[in-house]
Amino acid sequence: MRTKMRLLGFRGATVKPLNEEAAAELGAELLGEALVFGVGGLCLYLEYLRQAGQSRRREEQLEQTLSELRTALERLQEELDELRGRRGDGHGPGGAGDAQGGAGDAPVTSTH
Repeated sequence: MRTKMRLLGFRGATVKPLNEEAAAELGAELLGEALVFGVGGLCLYLEYLRQAGQSRRREEQLEQTLSELRTALERLQEELDELRGRRGDGHGPGGAGDAQGGAGDAPVTSTH
């Protein structure tokens, strides 16, 4: 009963002793409430851990995807640089000696 009075904010109040039955009932009620709050707190904590784990896995997956995209971009950049180098030599696609035959390669005829 003293604990209950302290929780309610009565610090210096004197409490007359309870009979054994009332004390047991009050103790059981206090223990039951503590158990319910404890289980509720544990459930909240476990849910927090689950959400944090999902968030961390999602972040790791995004980082991995980003890393793969960066690697692919670097590889494509290297290929582009290589193709530009070939074009400058005149030996690669689109160079001076290339005869692929497209719309731009049609012979020009004059009607003069």
